[in-house]
Amino acid sequence: MNYLNELYNLKNKIAIITGGGGVIAGKMAEGLLQCGVKVILLTRRDASDRIKELSEFGEVSGLLCDVLIEKELIDAKEEILSKYGRIDILINCAGGNMPGATIAVEDSIFDMNMDDFNKVTQLNLNGSVLPSLVFGKIMAEQSSGSIINLSSMAVDRVITRVVGYSASKAAITNFTRWMAVEMAKKYGDGIRVNAISPGFFIGKQNKSLLTKEDGSYTDRGNDIIKNTPFGRFGDVEELIGATLFLCGGASKFVTGTVLAVDGGFNAFSGV
Repeated sequence: MNYLNELYNLKNKIAIITGGGGVIAGKMAEGLLQCGVKVILLTRRDASDRIKELSEFGEVSGLLCDVLIEKELIDAKEEILSKYGRIDILINCAGGNMPGATIAVEDSIFDMNMDDFNKVTQLNLNGSVLPSLVFGKIMAEQSSGSIINLSSMAVDRVITRVVGYSASKAAITNFTRWMAVEMAKKYGDGIRVNAISPGFFIGKQNKSLLTKEDGSYTDRGNDIIKNTPFGRFGDVEELIGATLFLCGGASKFVTGTVLAVDGGFNAFSGV
């Protein structure tokens, strides 16, 4: 195998993607499948339709699993190991937000619902930490593997209203760096832990926040476009390149990083 093939070869790697029913997870899976990766989607709900769509690209399957329940993760791990014998890639896509942890336009921080704040923090932070521990242990035993977490533009720059989401994603960035160091120092240089920080992509969760019924942008949508040098929202397919890079040998000396895919949003001061 020549040098370039070694850098980008992902064929027959085994990848787990949590939050497998989501748009981002589905597109990442599509990219990996086209490179010959065998993908297992972990979802809380039946994802047979998504699996059927993706099956045209390669070998994909799904397991029902709540990322906040350790026993379910361990059961999924055992089932995957019994079939494939190893785990090479973990992408933690499970996450989200809820209204009570988001400050309404007419409200202030003092109106925030702490129960919802805790739920958002649990889902975004613990929902990545717990799978990283369960599946990362296999990577430690193998002395090889790649873990990718999902960070956010809300970490380095204050994005108004999304207080619970922002706090939990900031914690994800810190955990990514911490685990990267921990795994490297104790289990060698074959294990990498990184994060992707997507810019603004219109999906089911934020569509009504960013666009009106006629398809035009809301005030918030326009503010984002104004502060994105590329002058547009991202296409979810544009996350595939970063995913393949961090999963494969091309990033074999990259760990503890957060890779922004944001059209320049995080670099721009607004002036």
